[in-house]
Amino acid sequence: MKVKISCLQMDIAFGDPNKNYQNAEKLIKEAMKEKPDIIVLPELWTTGYDLTRLDTIADKGSAKTIDFLKNAAKKYKVHFVGGSVANQSDNGVKNTLIIIDNNGQLVHSYSKLHLFKLMHEHLYLKAGDEKGLFQLDNRNFAGVICYDIRFPEWIRAHTSEGAEVLFVVAEWPSPRLSHWRSLLIARAIENQCFVIACNRSGHDPNNEFAGHSMLIDPWGAVIAEAGAKEEILSAVIELDLVKDIRKQIPIFEDRRPDFY
Repeated sequence: MKVKISCLQMDIAFGDPNKNYQNAEKLIKEAMKEKPDIIVLPELWTTGYDLTRLDTIADKGSAKTIDFLKNAAKKYKVHFVGGSVANQSDNGVKNTLIIIDNNGQLVHSYSKLHLFKLMHEHLYLKAGDEKGLFQLDNRNFAGVICYDIRFPEWIRAHTSEGAEVLFVVAEWPSPRLSHWRSLLIARAIENQCFVIACNRSGHDPNNEFAGHSMLIDPWGAVIAEAGAKEEILSAVIELDLVKDIRKQIPIFEDRRPDFY
């Protein structure tokens, strides 16, 4: 089964949701020229890391963002791995990934499990407590957020339950670009899955971001990679390759979890 994927490597306007919705709308329209099956957005794409103002600019229940993505999904008949948003809940703000199918239905949401203290996330965000597993077109996928990729046991918790593609949405800084590339390739190889990683571009008052969104196959080969600036990265993946590779080297059958 072939799936065409477009990653929207946005330059996010710091603390300006309205501007970011407008830019996303423009990029989605542009991406649809490639006729993708799935469009992916980056982490916290409505606000950026304007953490100190989340009480006023976070999206209550992710409602505005969900409606935005539902409307776009129905208009273009495309699935969305809709990046993550600052989601105002009853017990604080979570960093929440949104999945919308091509009928405009909310499929799943996942809130970031691992908060990144180096960028003060733990001071302003609440951690999630559920997995990022979901299905589109009866295939098994998983979604995680940025810092999550440094925890291979968390990724394995998803692929051991059948996820064939790992979607990663991120605001990964430029100084650790080499880590970004190495970790993503390692996660693909060790889990024998596709990795679709959509990072942001540009900068905010405190950080320069790396861009370099990537599509990686289950052997760890880079199918496509963006540069540092805002762009749309599109490529086709063959999902059936996952099953073939897992048969060749049956790591999931050979695991010894009783010893881990």
